[in-house]
Amino acid sequence: MPEFDGSLTVTGPVAIVVAKYHGRITRRLLDGALEACQEAGIDAGAVDVQWVDGAFELGVVTTASARSGRYVAVVALGVVIRGETPHFDFVAGETAAALGRAATETLVPVGFGLLTCDTVAQATARAGGASGNKGREAAEAAIRTAALLQRMANQ
Repeated sequence: MPEFDGSLTVTGPVAIVVAKYHGRITRRLLDGALEACQEAGIDAGAVDVQWVDGAFELGVVTTASARSGRYVAVVALGVVIRGETPHFDFVAGETAAALGRAATETLVPVGFGLLTCDTVAQATARAGGASGNKGREAAEAAIRTAALLQRMANQ
C-alpha cells in the first residue's frame, strides 16, 4: 500500500499574512516562517509578506490570497492575548474558523500560526523562545501539505 508524506520542498510561491497587532511578537513569528521558507528552498522573491492590522483581519486576506491562484500555500501569523473581557473568545474563535474555511474552501494549505495565549510571556515563549517558534512550525506545515498535494496531483 503506497504511503504519501509531504516534504519541505515545494514548487511555487507562498504568502505569509501577518498581523501588526503585537508586532514585536508577530515579527518573531514572521522571522521563523521566513527561515522555514528559505530552508525549504523557496526563493525570497517567491514569498510575499502581507501585513494586516490585527488577528481578525487574517481570515479575509488569507482567503483572498488562497483564492488568487497565485500561491501554493498561505501562512497566517497573529497573536490574541486573553484579557478581562470576552473579546478574546470572539476574535480567537472567529479567526481560527476563518482560517480553517480558507483552507478547506480553496484547497490551498493554510499554516495556522495564530497564537492564543493567556499572557504576553506565553506568546513570547512561542515566538522563538522556550516553546519554539510557532511561525516556523506553521510555515513548515503549510509547505509540507502543499508538497503532498503537488505529489498527489502528479500521481
